[in-house]
Amino acid sequence: MAQSAGPEIERLISLLSKLPGLGPRSARRSALALLKRRDQLLVPLADALAEAAARVKVCATCGSLDTQDPCAICADSGRDGALICVVEEVGALWAMERASAFRGRYHVLGGLLSALDGVGPEALRVNGLVTRASEGDVREVILALPATVDGQTTAHYLADRLANAGVSVTMLARGVPVGGELDWLDDGTIAQAMRARRPA
Repeated sequence: MAQSAGPEIERLISLLSKLPGLGPRSARRSALALLKRRDQLLVPLADALAEAAARVKVCATCGSLDTQDPCAICADSGRDGALICVVEEVGALWAMERASAFRGRYHVLGGLLSALDGVGPEALRVNGLVTRASEGDVREVILALPATVDGQTTAHYLADRLANAGVSVTMLARGVPVGGELDWLDDGTIAQAMRARRPA
């Protein structure tokens, strides 16, 4: 396909198309919107990207992203250090924080075990989790992993690795979401909700 714009614009479109949720068409529309609103969008975005690239780092303790190391969550003395919530990626940590339902610390694995994709334990931050759980005052590790085959495989592997750490290992409840209607749910969710039922 012939180029319809100069190399700088094509490079911008190519880079935007690598972002999650943006294909070639969406990337072209985004690039056009940025270029049309250069002063309001493009220049501030470029500045924000440059600043993030220069300042954001990975927390050596939990694996989150922040401009400080340890991150703000790990450095917060008001958090319960006896609770560690294990998540797949930083996005899941942000989702947990939005819910404001957890006041402990986190551990970002950096992915899930996947035989199909060739992702083994050595590619994840498993050893760091076992070390953190084995030392200090940690009493519970909560596995907040996706309800997928890879998520469940990873959860079982972590439970085995943490068996000798002297901590309680729990998982998030699964089932009917708040506001969910049964006729819209998949069979697996309904079956899990039935298995995890509790007194009313």
